[in-house]
Amino acid sequence: MRLVIFTEPQQGASHDDLLRVAKAAEDGGFDGFFRSDHYLKMGDGSGLPGPTDAWITLAALAVQTSRIRLGTLVSSATFRLPGPLAIAVAQVDAMSGGRIEFGLGGGWFEAEHQAYGIPFPALGERFDRLEEQLEIITGLWKTPAGSPFSFDGKHYQLVDSPALPKPVQSPLPVVVGGHGKKRTPALAAKYAAEFNVPFSKISDLPAQYERVRAASAAIGRAEPPAFSAASVLCVGRDDAEVRRRAAAIGREVEEMRENGGIVGTPAEAVEIIKRYGEAGASRLFLQALDLSDIDHIELVASEVAPQL
Repeated sequence: MRLVIFTEPQQGASHDDLLRVAKAAEDGGFDGFFRSDHYLKMGDGSGLPGPTDAWITLAALAVQTSRIRLGTLVSSATFRLPGPLAIAVAQVDAMSGGRIEFGLGGGWFEAEHQAYGIPFPALGERFDRLEEQLEIITGLWKTPAGSPFSFDGKHYQLVDSPALPKPVQSPLPVVVGGHGKKRTPALAAKYAAEFNVPFSKISDLPAQYERVRAASAAIGRAEPPAFSAASVLCVGRDDAEVRRRAAAIGREVEEMRENGGIVGTPAEAVEIIKRYGEAGASRLFLQALDLSDIDHIELVASEVAPQL
């Protein structure tokens, strides 16, 4: 099982905060440092100092780290046009020496769109735009150098694009995730290197993974995408420390456990993570919500990861 530290900076984090966490994750031997792509906090709290842009953050981290993989879980197709987004991601991949993974979803948080003047179409149109963006972005990256790329879709049209720059990685890994039963598995089967199910009960994972396997078989894909999951992280050396960390993020221990959280002592966390592996996940995104608690990350690195 590969472990990724996953952050939610819209809840309140500066770039310096994110850099400390990313370096702690790299020093601790984690597989990756990923962040959400949101512009508005959720729930209580001030959200200070305010949101940070995901791809600007990752560009900086690309030159401030050396080994750890970096990415979004996931960027929203409503936020950016596909052509400029393909350029930005390819550039950040080059800046990192080929360590970027590109998560893309349809977008769902209406309030942040209203807060920052971003159009928020109906669900069906968001999925349509997501599908076109995946086709455009991957098409731009895989078009041979010197050959133009054109696309005539309902929402986006490209004419004789030089399809530059190219990412260092070929192909650059694409992550698609979600709980949808038809269109999401179909998009993952067609475009994704990895399919992620976020914040679900472990017992729900096998059915969703099986939908992606079936969608992959239906289009003749020999091997389905790799499977992963995302889960809130709350590990402590004893029950008192677990409850202290839960209180710090405004969550209840029992509620997190019921919903697939990696919650408890290191030994308990190991057993929960093993259950994720048995359900089919090969990578787990650990949602670290208190970005000031570097000891939390170091504890998982020293007492959980070595047992997996």
